[in-house]
Amino acid sequence: MKILMFGRGVIATVNGWALERAGHDVEFYVRPGRAAEYGETIDLDLLDTRRRLRGQRVVEKWAVRYREELAPDHDFDLIVLSVQHYRLPEAAAFLAPRIGTATVLVLSNVWAEPLDAIGDLPPDQVAWGFPQSGGGFGENGGLRAAILPSVILGTFGTPPTERERSVRRLFRDAGFRVLEQPDLRGWLWIHFVMDASLYSQSLRLGSLADLAGARRDLREALLAGRELLPLLEARGVDLRRHRGVVLPMRAPTWLTASALAWLTTHVTLTRLSFEAHSDAEAEEPRAVCRDTLAEARRLGIAAPRLEAVEPSFAHEGGS
Repeated sequence: MKILMFGRGVIATVNGWALERAGHDVEFYVRPGRAAEYGETIDLDLLDTRRRLRGQRVVEKWAVRYREELAPDHDFDLIVLSVQHYRLPEAAAFLAPRIGTATVLVLSNVWAEPLDAIGDLPPDQVAWGFPQSGGGFGENGGLRAAILPSVILGTFGTPPTERERSVRRLFRDAGFRVLEQPDLRGWLWIHFVMDASLYSQSLRLGSLADLAGARRDLREALLAGRELLPLLEARGVDLRRHRGVVLPMRAPTWLTASALAWLTTHVTLTRLSFEAHSDAEAEEPRAVCRDTLAEARRLGIAAPRLEAVEPSFAHEGGS
């Protein structure tokens, strides 16, 4: 399959590498001028857990191919779109007249109504999911990340189309376990709120990396998430369909905070997922908190813990 990764972020890079390793033809679309800036290789330090429980470490220079133009008559079979939630409408608007016959796989946080977020992209050419892998780029441009054994793919209450089934086969053939989510809209919004709860405390400390092992701060994050559950219900999410996902926010915090503190200290995958996010100036955590609080206020839902740290995210860049 010929695959275009839209942008060269963490998710695009990790999944692009995994899919190329599985025998697919992978390129990256980047803004004009970025290819020269990025260089011809990416320094990778990956913990790949698809086949081994403890993971296999991969350290290599990966030679990649870029393109800075995308004509409508391209021959890509799949375009993987993974951007920050606030950039999704812009990216969709760019791709809409250039999609050709390709399937677009959205692997992003989504806080808007999903079909509104993709604008003029034809819904019947769009597949939806969420990556389980992640990490971060260091100051030297190298990527330190973990590849988890599964990927979430889902729909909005309908059976998968043939395009969507093709995406599922692609990831299974690349060694991923596909976790099917029939209410992906609700799952995405729950995940967004969980991010907001963690970010609310990590911004107070500096970054998500500073939250690892911090039991009291993790407890505050879990309580912040609990306060936001009514917001999800007000948006129409049936939390009964996602009992396992919301359990950490509903369970006794003395237990869940202690467990999370232990996991983020002693379990490599969990620790890495926190440590890789050490940029105190990153905009995404601020945008997630800002947009969550704005929606809570619009719907009249009290969110005192999120509101208490508003000065750290009220403006872009934290200024």
